[in-house]
Amino acid sequence: MATIKEVLAGARRIIDAVDARVLLCHALQLGNWALATRPERQLTGAEEACYGALVARRAVGEPVAYIVGVREFYGLAFKVTSEVLIPRPETELLVELALERIPEQRPAKILDLGTGSGAIAVALAHHRPLARVTATDTSPTALALAQENAERLLFARPGSFTTLLGDWYAALGGGQFAVIVANPPYIAAADPHLRQGDLRFEPTAALASGRDGLGALRAIVAGAPAHLNAGGWLLCEQGYDQAERVEALFNAAGFSAVFSAADLAGIPRVTGGRWAGD
Repeated sequence: MATIKEVLAGARRIIDAVDARVLLCHALQLGNWALATRPERQLTGAEEACYGALVARRAVGEPVAYIVGVREFYGLAFKVTSEVLIPRPETELLVELALERIPEQRPAKILDLGTGSGAIAVALAHHRPLARVTATDTSPTALALAQENAERLLFARPGSFTTLLGDWYAALGGGQFAVIVANPPYIAAADPHLRQGDLRFEPTAALASGRDGLGALRAIVAGAPAHLNAGGWLLCEQGYDQAERVEALFNAAGFSAVFSAADLAGIPRVTGGRWAGD
């Protein structure tokens, strides 16, 4: 039987060292501290076989988040499956910008379009307990997962989180909101990156949108005025080279105070604008 130290050394010859430790923690149901302090602990045959299977999945490119079924986002642990996009650190900027525009001491209605795992919507609801957050998606499976994450992370707060099945604004009727957020698909359909790395395993519908990647963003920006309160904000994540074109969409739709904000890598990641009202 191999020890923790030995199986980690073997795995690091195949996959990234950090991934190797994360997968071993998952296989043994131990924390990282336990791995570090018990390197001579021997694995059972079943544990070693389980770990070997996890390493093999990662070796062919399957994302760690799908293998372990969890991804941390904005300080919360979200359940994820291959049916939804994996929450990414750069999207936390979208949450931060939205929180700046959501009041802490009074109720507000918030809309998250294309919620996927519910990461953005649940993070907003978690940090703004008085807000009522609505999350939409075209996938019943994604909405069920978002609801599951909300029930686990928002505790007993009925009414603070609602899911609706539909394409962008289709299921809303005449609802209006103080803030609308979206991390829509924004990669061009023919982009070769879709066939590389982790993206190969993620749902294409959550990644790609039309020939130039702006199809979803055009629909979201065009439809937002009908669903924003006067003075409300629309905030959208976009691709690394799309800020100028997305700002033009906001300006053409009649938004004011249009801006783009850069993520920690210096990439203009989120564009926003304020709707003054008709």
